[in-house]
Amino acid sequence: MQGMDLGLHIANFTWSGGSATFVDDLRRTARTAEDVGFTKISVMDHVWQIGMIGPPEHEMLEAYTALGYLAAVTERVQLLAWVTAAVYREPGLLAKEVTTLDVLSKGRAMLGIGAAWNEEESVGLGLPFPGTAERFERLEETLQICLQMWSDDDGPYAGKHYQLGRTLNSPQSVQRPHPPILIGGGGEKKTLRLVAQYAQACNLFDSPDLAHKLDVLRGHCEALGRDYDEIEKTVMGPVDPGPNGEKVDATLEHLRDLAALGVTHVQLGIGDGSSTEVLELIGERIIPEAAKL
Repeated sequence: MQGMDLGLHIANFTWSGGSATFVDDLRRTARTAEDVGFTKISVMDHVWQIGMIGPPEHEMLEAYTALGYLAAVTERVQLLAWVTAAVYREPGLLAKEVTTLDVLSKGRAMLGIGAAWNEEESVGLGLPFPGTAERFERLEETLQICLQMWSDDDGPYAGKHYQLGRTLNSPQSVQRPHPPILIGGGGEKKTLRLVAQYAQACNLFDSPDLAHKLDVLRGHCEALGRDYDEIEKTVMGPVDPGPNGEKVDATLEHLRDLAALGVTHVQLGIGDGSSTEVLELIGERIIPEAAKL
């Protein structure tokens, strides 16, 4: 029995304590999540807040700087950007950032990555944002470059969009052959094919078409000769136990439905990190039961 893990996604940095207590609140939130049994902590790779959470003017930390801090204040949880915008950084630099996170966290980094979607922030801060087809081409080349840099091959890389003269990566990642790769997105022709070819984990929305998306992924795995069961099935979705636990039973029932589809990890967000009560409630009443699914 594999069981289901829960992780914590920190996407909202506008907390009731304000800037005066924010760093202390972030440290306490991360440590509480780890202590009560969350297995992953992630942040978004955005430079402005996204519309479904708040206005762009709300606080947003840069992903890999934030993850470096979280590595220093935790000991066991896996750490990742959920998910890195492939076109925001040159691939060689991204591989170094994830490797650095893996080294400084003693082997707890993951590469979460996708093709990027937020044109508004990209235009605002002058970040690259080519058309859809090119973004996916660059995503695949980025995956290839990262894997080459994590291998014993430090030779050149010549792609359509990226050319590297020498893919030297020293020190190497602690995790061998490389930090696990999670690819986010449910695009049936491109994204799920990339998952089947390159990733150790997928991330899909907790939505009515989830079973269909997993069937599509299974088909890509069969076409590529990949073992479908090797890929960790994750969803990003709400886990709301209610202020006093009144929604725990309904939450566990939904987690059972996800487990029946093969989902083994749910990444959930928090609204206000100035309070850890909801994390403690989830740790007490949901995480132990989810582990039995």
